[in-house]
Amino acid sequence: MNDRELIENLLPLPPATFHILLALLDEERHGYAIIQDVEARTEGELRLSAGTLYRSIARMVEQGLITEVARRRTAADDPRRRYYRLTPFGTAVARAEMRRLSQLVRLARARGLKPETT
Repeated sequence: MNDRELIENLLPLPPATFHILLALLDEERHGYAIIQDVEARTEGELRLSAGTLYRSIARMVEQGLITEVARRRTAADDPRRRYYRLTPFGTAVARAEMRRLSQLVRLARARGLKPETT
């Protein structure tokens, strides 16, 4: 199976998976930092529980989307913390999901659907 087929088999991504990929786009992070990033980026609309986060992380490592970083960030950092980073395959999957979501929005707009105003 080629990468394109592997990517297509993962789509659509669960929302938690997509948000974790977005949190890891710009830097390595540990679990709690991922939770904080997702909450801040969604303005509190999404708060990942520790259970959801770590189940998702385990699956994502297995799928090759992210990898655990072997070294700690600083000497003062808690040695129990595990840091994760996005893999090139994970970046490709995030891009494919973004394209899929963008296409859905285009289709909805073409049918005259507009976001609810607040």
